[in-house]
Amino acid sequence: MIDENVDIAQLIRKGGVLKNIEGKTPEEIYAKVCKMIDLPEEMTSDQVYSALCAREQVLSTAVGNGIALPHSRSPIIKEREDQRICVVYLKTPIDMHAPDERSVYVMFILLTQNSQFHLKVLSSLAALFRNCKFRKTLEAQADEAEIEEQIKELA
Repeated sequence: MIDENVDIAQLIRKGGVLKNIEGKTPEEIYAKVCKMIDLPEEMTSDQVYSALCAREQVLSTAVGNGIALPHSRSPIIKEREDQRICVVYLKTPIDMHAPDERSVYVMFILLTQNSQFHLKVLSSLAALFRNCKFRKTLEAQADEAEIEEQIKELA
């Protein structure tokens, strides 16, 4: 069930959708994406890059079905209104040691303010990822508007 207190579509609007990102490793992809995403003034792309890489070293953020949820081990966003999700479509899927062994083709990079909200976002995304129609939308590299439309349909 999607948590009504978490507006995934709004978080994606804030973070944006990037397509055809090239890289052979999560670290290469994070390096490129961190320079491209819009971040709050007090944050640097290097801070986000370091946080994502540190988390990936602990355990893969790949969740299966070609999807990964990169995030930092602890919250790095200071203000609630600065939280965001950046959807990143990879030009070539990469192996991130997913539980189903499927290569990752899309990442939902989570930048959240606190652990409780982070868990709610993860829960809401998990509900979306269980939906076959939503996964097909991702496989077609849907843009922000198409993703938002799917989320509204499933809410």
